Amino acid sequence: MIRMKRIYDKPEKSDGARILVDRLWPRGVSKKIAQVDAWLNDVAPSPDLRIWFSHDREKFSRFKKLYVRELKDKKDILGQIRQMAVKGNVTLLYAAKDPKYNHAVILCDYLNKNMRT
Repeated sequence: MIRMKRIYDKPEKSDGARILVDRLWPRGVSKKIAQVDAWLNDVAPSPDLRIWFSHDREKFSRFKKLYVRELKDKKDILGQIRQMAVKGNVTLLYAAKDPKYNHAVILCDYLNKNMRT
């Protein structure tokens, strides 16, 4: 099972493998407290896409289409996440304040819908 949560939320045993999927390390979070098992920053949106989106809800639909297009070229890294999910729970960690309009929502949905591809 692949799910997501903010990196600022307390780690739990049920998280399973904790994967940070942001391009940049979150401010104010120590690596010890975050308990991150992997930091896969290359699965995050490209810098240009991230900057263009700028967490603007009105751009989210277009952002989603563009990010999914980028994900199709990241089969190796998506495969790494899928392999972890075969072994147990996986929690994608992100730092964005908005829990509905961020790239981790898109990534989590994409992975869960395409677990076999």
